[in-house]
Amino acid sequence: MRSLIAMGVGWLVYCPLAVAAPDFETQVIPVLTKSGCNSGACHGAAIGRGGFRLSLLGYDPDLDYETMLRDLQGRRVNLVKPEKSLLLRKPTRDLAHEGGHKLAAGGDGYKLVRDWIAAGAPRETRRTLQSVEITPTTKTLPAAGEKFALKVIARYKDGATEDVTPWAVFTPTDTAALRINAEGEVMSLRRGQSAVMVRFLGEVGSVSVTVPLADEPVKGGRPRTNYIDDHVNRALDQLRLPHSPCASEETLVRRLYIDLIGTLPEPREVDDFVNDKSTDKRAKLVERLMQRPEFADFWALKWGDLLRIDSKRLQPEGAMAFHQWVRDQVVRNTPLDRMAREMILTLGDGHAVGPVNFSRIPGDAGNHAEHVSQVFLGVRLQCANCHNHPLDRWTQDDYHGLAAVFSKLSRGRSIALQAKGEVIHPKTGKSAVPRIPGVEFLTGDGDPREKFTDWLTSAENPYFARAAVNRLWRELMGRGLVEPIDDHRSTNPATHPELLQALAKDFVEHRFDVRHTIRTIVASEAYQRSSLAAGANKSDDRFYSRALLRPLPPAVMVDAVAKVTGVAEKLGNRPTGERAIALMDARVESTPLDLLGRCVRDNSCTPSLVGAGSLPLALHKINGPWLHDKIVSAQGKLHQSLANRKTDEEIVASFYETALGRKPSAKERAHWKTKLAADTPEERIGKFEDFLWALLNSTEFACNH
Repeated sequence: MRSLIAMGVGWLVYCPLAVAAPDFETQVIPVLTKSGCNSGACHGAAIGRGGFRLSLLGYDPDLDYETMLRDLQGRRVNLVKPEKSLLLRKPTRDLAHEGGHKLAAGGDGYKLVRDWIAAGAPRETRRTLQSVEITPTTKTLPAAGEKFALKVIARYKDGATEDVTPWAVFTPTDTAALRINAEGEVMSLRRGQSAVMVRFLGEVGSVSVTVPLADEPVKGGRPRTNYIDDHVNRALDQLRLPHSPCASEETLVRRLYIDLIGTLPEPREVDDFVNDKSTDKRAKLVERLMQRPEFADFWALKWGDLLRIDSKRLQPEGAMAFHQWVRDQVVRNTPLDRMAREMILTLGDGHAVGPVNFSRIPGDAGNHAEHVSQVFLGVRLQCANCHNHPLDRWTQDDYHGLAAVFSKLSRGRSIALQAKGEVIHPKTGKSAVPRIPGVEFLTGDGDPREKFTDWLTSAENPYFARAAVNRLWRELMGRGLVEPIDDHRSTNPATHPELLQALAKDFVEHRFDVRHTIRTIVASEAYQRSSLAAGANKSDDRFYSRALLRPLPPAVMVDAVAKVTGVAEKLGNRPTGERAIALMDARVESTPLDLLGRCVRDNSCTPSLVGAGSLPLALHKINGPWLHDKIVSAQGKLHQSLANRKTDEEIVASFYETALGRKPSAKERAHWKTKLAADTPEERIGKFEDFLWALLNSTEFACNH
C-alpha cells in the first residue's frame, strides 16, 4: 500500500507507508531469550561468553542495548547492511559460533531482529508488559504419548494483547515425564504428574500435566473427615490411585505422640486409647498432648531450627532469651502474625529481650531481607541479589528494596534504629529505596519496617499464610505441598494448589492460630492412613494415598533410645537425663545427634531424611558405643528385667510395647521364642542383647509410620 505525499514544489512522490520497527524490549529480547543467547550457560553468564555479555534472560534491557549497539565500536550491528550484523551471522552459523546454531536464517526470529536493525535499531520503549496468560494451566491426558498445545498471551499496559507463544520459553520440570517443542506442543512420556515452566520476559508460570496411573478408576468411595480430604481425594481420583486404609489405633497413637510432642507413648497410654470407646477420643488425645510441656519443648525446638537460634551467633544469653520467648509463645498459642510482628519490630538488648534476637541473626541488611523472606514468606529472595530472579517474579529492586527496609538497624548485642542507613543498589550505584517486594516502594517519613510488617501480616498477603501452613503440613505429613518448603514460586507449583490455598484461607480466618491448623491436619483421613501400600500406591511419595514412612527427628530418636533402654543420655555438659527435645542450644556436644543429622543452625535448615542411608550412622549403630553401652548396662531395662527373672515372653512384649507402641503378633512371639531359647544364663543374656539391638535398628522403631 502506498500513500500520496505532496512536496512543496508542486510535484508528487509515492513512498511506502512507515511500518513500526519491532520493539526492542518486548520483541527483540524475547527472540534472544528463546534462542538461549542470554541464558546462564551462554552470554547471560555473569562474565558473559566469548567477550559478549548480556543480562540474564533479558532482565536489564538498557545493558543489553548498550552492549549490542555500542560495545566493540558497534561491530555487532550493521545498520547499513542488517544481514551482515554479527548479531545475526553468529547465531545462524554464517560465521563460526561456539554456541552452535541458535537462529534459523530467514525464520521469524531472524526477521524480527533484522527488521529492528534495518529500522535503525531504535531503543524507545513503545509498550510495557503487564501480565501473561497461559492456557491451559492444568491438563489431564488419557495416556502417555498424548499431546496438547500451550498458548501464551501477553497483555500490555496500554490494553493491547499479543499471542507470544512462539517467543515463550517452555521447560519441563522432569524431562523423563514430558517433552515440549519450541512451539509449545507438549507430549506426555509416562504416567503421573509433572509440570511445564513457561517464561516470557520477566513473567513466569507453570502448567500442571497429569496422566492417570491406571486405565480404570478406583472402585468404591474414599473416606472423608474435613475439607483436606476433599482436595486429596479429588487428586487421587484424577490419578486413579488407590488409597491405603486407616492405620491401626496403636499406630495412630504412636504417630500423634511423635508428631505433636516428640515422645514415645507409654504402653498404658496406648491401652487407654484403644480401650476408649468414645467417638471423639482422637480429638481429646490431641488436646491433651497440646497441653503437655513436651509439646512446648518440641515445637520450640522446631522454631529454633527455623529461626537459627544459635548460641555462637547470639551468645548463650541471647540464645536462651530467644528460645525461652519462643517456648512461651508456643505455650500461650500466640497467633503467628503477632509473633512475626514482635520479632521484626522489637528493639533493645538481645540478652534481655527475646524477640530482639531475630534481628541479631543476620549479619547485614541483605541477609536480613533473605532471612525474613525465607522464614515468613517461604521465598528464596537471594536469587534476585545480582540479577532478577530467573525462575520467579522477584527483581533486584525487590531484593535491595527489602534490604533497605532494614538498613537503619544497628547490629550488635542491642538492636536500635539509627537516623541514617542505606543499601547501595548494584545496578544504579545509588541508595536503594525501601520496598515491599512485588508491591510498592515505601517513600516518606517513618520506619519502613512498620509498613512492611503491616503488609506481611495482613490477611491479603498471599505468601505469609501459605508459607506457614506449608511448614505445618510438612511437619505432620512428611512432605510439603510445596517442596522445598522455602521455595514458593509459580514455577515450583504445589502438588495440591487448591488445598494449599484452602489451608491458608482457613489459617487466616482463624486468626493465624497454629494449633487450629494442627488439629485440622491430624483430624483428616489423609493423616490417619496406614503407611502400608495398597498395591499400586506403593511408589506414592506426594499424593497422600498412604502415610509416608519418616525417620524420627534426631532429638526424638535420641530420647526414644534412652526411653526404650532405660538408660538416660548424657548431652554435653547438661544434667544427665535432660531430654534432647528440650535443648535450647544446638551446639551441645552429642555424637548421636550429630550422626543423626541435627540442624546446627549455622544456616537455615529444613527437616530432611538425613540419617536414612548414612554410612557413619549405620556403622555407629552397628559397632558404636551409643546403642551398645545402653543395651549392656546393668542399670538398663533389659538387664534389670533379666535380673528380676521375667519370662522371655514378658520381656519381648514389654520392649515391643515401649519401642513400637504395640504388642507382638503371634508370629513374632513364635519367632522370638525360637530365637531366644538358651541353655545357659550367659547365652540368654547374649541373645536378649541381640534382640534389643535388632529392635532398635528396625525400621519400625526408627521411623514414624
